[in-house]
Amino acid sequence: MSFAHLHTHTEFSILDGSNKIKDYVRRVKALGMNSAAITDHGVMYGVIDFYKECKANDINPVLGCEVYVSPGSRFDREVSNGDDRYYHLILLAENNVGYQNLIKIVSTGFIDGFYYKPRVDIETLEKYHEGIICLSACLAGQLPRAIVRGKYAEAKEIALQYQNIFGEGNYFMELQDHGIPDQKKVIQGLLQLHQETGIPLVATNDCHYTLPEDCEPHDVLLCIQTNKKVSDTDRMRYEGGQFYVKSEDEMRGLFSYIPEAIDNTQKISDRCNVEIEFGNTKLPHFEVPEGYDSWTYLNKLCDDGLINRYGDSAEEHRPRLNYELGVIKTMGYVDYFLIVWDFINFARTHGIPVGPGRGSAAGSLVSYTTGITDIDPIRYSLLFERFLNPERVSMPDIDVDFDYERRSEVIEYVIDKYGKDSVTQIVTFGTMKARGVIRDVGRVLDLPYSFCDSIAKNIPNELGITIDKALEMNPVLRKSYDEDENVHRLIDTAKRLEGLPRNTSMHAAGVVISQEPMYEYVPLARAQDGTLVTQYTMTTIEELGLLKMDFLGLRTLTVINDAIELANKRDDVNISVSGMTYDDPKVFELIGSGRTEGIFQLESAGMKGFMKELKPNSLEDVIAGISLYRPGPMDFIPAYIRGKNDASSITYDCPELEPILSPTYGCIVYQEQVMQIVRDLAGYSMGRSDLVRRAMSKKKTYVMEQERKNFIYGNPDENVPGCVSKGIDPEVASKIYDDMIDFAKYAFNKSHAACYAVVAYQTAFLKLYYPGEFMAALMTSVLDNTSKVASYIVVCRQLGLSVLPPDINAGEGKFTVTDDGIRYGMYAVKNLGRPVVDGIVKEREERGEYRSLQEFLERTGSLVNKRAVENLIKAGATDCLEGNRRQKVHIYPAIMDKAAKDMKDSVSGQMSLFDFTDANGKKAFAINFPEVPEFDKRDKLAFEKAVIGIYVSGHPLEDDMDFMEKNVTAQSIDFQLDEEGQVNVDDNSYVTIGGIISSVNVKFTKNNQAMAFLTLEDMVGDVEIIVFPRDYEKNRELIEEDRKVLIRGKVSVEEDKDAKIICQNMMAFESAPRDLWIRFPDREKYISFESEINGIEPDPDGYDTLIVYLEKEKEKKVLPRRYCISRDRLRMDQISALFGEKNIKVVEKHVEFRAQRA
Repeated sequence: MSFAHLHTHTEFSILDGSNKIKDYVRRVKALGMNSAAITDHGVMYGVIDFYKECKANDINPVLGCEVYVSPGSRFDREVSNGDDRYYHLILLAENNVGYQNLIKIVSTGFIDGFYYKPRVDIETLEKYHEGIICLSACLAGQLPRAIVRGKYAEAKEIALQYQNIFGEGNYFMELQDHGIPDQKKVIQGLLQLHQETGIPLVATNDCHYTLPEDCEPHDVLLCIQTNKKVSDTDRMRYEGGQFYVKSEDEMRGLFSYIPEAIDNTQKISDRCNVEIEFGNTKLPHFEVPEGYDSWTYLNKLCDDGLINRYGDSAEEHRPRLNYELGVIKTMGYVDYFLIVWDFINFARTHGIPVGPGRGSAAGSLVSYTTGITDIDPIRYSLLFERFLNPERVSMPDIDVDFDYERRSEVIEYVIDKYGKDSVTQIVTFGTMKARGVIRDVGRVLDLPYSFCDSIAKNIPNELGITIDKALEMNPVLRKSYDEDENVHRLIDTAKRLEGLPRNTSMHAAGVVISQEPMYEYVPLARAQDGTLVTQYTMTTIEELGLLKMDFLGLRTLTVINDAIELANKRDDVNISVSGMTYDDPKVFELIGSGRTEGIFQLESAGMKGFMKELKPNSLEDVIAGISLYRPGPMDFIPAYIRGKNDASSITYDCPELEPILSPTYGCIVYQEQVMQIVRDLAGYSMGRSDLVRRAMSKKKTYVMEQERKNFIYGNPDENVPGCVSKGIDPEVASKIYDDMIDFAKYAFNKSHAACYAVVAYQTAFLKLYYPGEFMAALMTSVLDNTSKVASYIVVCRQLGLSVLPPDINAGEGKFTVTDDGIRYGMYAVKNLGRPVVDGIVKEREERGEYRSLQEFLERTGSLVNKRAVENLIKAGATDCLEGNRRQKVHIYPAIMDKAAKDMKDSVSGQMSLFDFTDANGKKAFAINFPEVPEFDKRDKLAFEKAVIGIYVSGHPLEDDMDFMEKNVTAQSIDFQLDEEGQVNVDDNSYVTIGGIISSVNVKFTKNNQAMAFLTLEDMVGDVEIIVFPRDYEKNRELIEEDRKVLIRGKVSVEEDKDAKIICQNMMAFESAPRDLWIRFPDREKYISFESEINGIEPDPDGYDTLIVYLEKEKEKKVLPRRYCISRDRLRMDQISALFGEKNIKVVEKHVEFRAQRA
């Protein structure tokens, strides 16, 4: 073969290329080619994946990019050359120098030249031309564009300019033929230029998809990119279906008149040989104090820490410390530990809360003694080899949690220390996942939403699901696919696009630190906010040997820190997390009660129930609980609880298992236990035991079966004694091995769980002993999430804590604690802004409390505008001043106008009688409050909701709590995405929810039928309700704003969105049946009132049942249906007057809805 594709777009020409790298490489190999290129638009996102895939398939990878070249300077931001913002140009790396220069060119486009696209210029190309082969590109190239415009002389100058930049033999003029008329003209012009200048030609196909039949899916992809439908006429499209990976025969057929252009593709690809180095670490050097080198300084830190952590027993643990240090030195990671220690030490010494640890790093004694982690690996039996395995060389991975609000300070410290060019954040890619791509394709094909939604819902909502897996798992989906032509087309198209990158974003925590400027190692891009990021993903960065760190912002650390500050400030105590002993039985009692709202990792409904069942009495139980409460391990929960409650139920297959499994009551719970079993029963080294664990967790069948023999019978050649050598029966050993395989798929990292459990304990401790401070800090942390705040307000009330409105005299920006309860933070008031709140508080602290509305406005006039003042009044923040809210709303504009006029007069030097009046006389000039009553409760609550986002002084539903508790099966917060992007309701399940209709949006279908989208608001937030035409007609009278309704419906869950409810039944609160009890002391008294009872006027439309209760006889009598009444206020007053208010009680009932429709 003597042809290679040199102009190819892969999936990383995002939403423009559907040519998946694996499919592309497989295709060129099947076509018998020995080389292939990657030339994505302006980026090198896919270069490493492409390189590895080619190498794995014995294909020579030609690494390149189709860059955008500015007509003038890359710094220009105005179009200066006609309508051309940029031109295309193909650059291919001939060798490693060219690869490095390509990285710099592509990075420069983002660093300096981003304007619509990442543009470079002639200056950039001249600077970094060495080692690069250049092709003139497609119709969007500068040379072809000049030929199309009939500017042949200009075209010749352009060609000679590029040849001069890259050198003779390194610039080729590119022939393309996809049946586009302009290409014929370009070909004629290039042939003439070739004759006149001798610049060589090369034939390419502008590949955007892999196979001819991928034309339609690719067209759909373009529609997804441009938000069009395939039926739209005015849209972007690649006409002709010729943009696929063609064979050499097809290409020679197209360019039979110039075979050398085909031959040149092979000559170019043969010249391109880049070798990328993997696994060679490129750690920045850490500068140590004078008199030390990196090794001796790390030893000093560890020695000091060992004595500080363990005191008199320090020497007992020195052998393990020395062992770990030896492994770290041998593997070349001394500087790594010092770098991590340094920025954690910066955080601790600057009062920035740091988490106790995260992941397997907590198993390292070096980490513990240096202060990198705060988990004692000896106490909790954590294994170093799970973190750093001397028999498997890989970069350590230490993820660190910092206070959410101050994480940026740590990153700034690292940038200052290593240089802003050497510290960069990391790109991530959002991909087209199974359910989402079905919906995307369905929209583009103009299929009904409900049809596409039903297909998408048939794909299981589980991690790693694909459309192919779903077709195997779900017979309903398979049947639809096989029998329905529309479904078949939808799914086939979606399968071709599934997994493609959809967008780029910035990794939430990942940071790369390098010795040299980052563009010496990897290409750079810009995130949406302008931040520079690497173009290679986190895993690629690690493979290239660069130092990747996760600087995680953990909101819970902020809560803990704020709660401790509030407690120490208010109660004159000195608590700290370092003083906690993690063995307080009352803390475990709180956790076991299930009242774990706000407690880290333990506040989901399922975890609450599990903790109530588990009733932990040690941190080990909490560690195990966090590990077990996941899909898969949940199956082992009953055995764990049974063993905890009944030691006699625990059995061990052999005595050697007891010391390993006794802490978890005979169950394998942790990855570390798998490693210990392999080591203690079969004599494996700890390093090799980790390799076995990895093979089991990754289901490497061949490795597992080979290790089974070694585990049971041993392998003298590899120094493995085996279980049999220790007297363990081979059948027992085989069963143990099977048990390990079953659980290794799910087993959790104990080090990680221990870190989580420590933070869970800290939050539980604070909630138990400092509930006000903890809840105030917790609500501050979710200030912008009104649903969360509302749910925590409910928790506060359950704890007996009042939540008070904001207050300009007693409050602050954040939630605070007072003797009366928790004061709402003023930061939550809309249209105020944090600087304004801070200014109000500062003025109060410097000059004393505000004594009147007029004084407040005079003292803060430069800070607040009228909207801000009105919102403060409506939020209740000025209730501490004279006057009611309605009066203040009426009068504040006049006060502000007068204050503004006085200020203007003062500046201009004008004086009034007011200036000559003493303090008593000035009262006569004060603007007086009008005589108007306070807003009623409903209006006050509505204003609070409008300006804060929730109700503070009460709730419109608070009188209906009993009714809702009996009937509601879900709350609005269950439908909202949590921090992990999950909702707490199951798709297609049926729920009942109650609340107030806060908005109604009526739409009309294509058949002109009315339907509605409602927002239903309950005690903690709101949820969207969809009412389709049939149910809208039935419930039209109930669908109005401010109506209290109970709704029964089906849950609809979509990826990355809050869940919704499809309404099937609706009932007004007032229409729900209740029991009205009338109490009499005895039968005699009842008989004496019988005529009054008979005199109660019945209501033919009444829902409430009358029940008579005889106290002495302890009997009840349910009166017949004809006594049913409507329980309105007037009727209740009449009945209370007849029988006495204390003898009347209304009892809520469970509402029975009709059977659900399928």
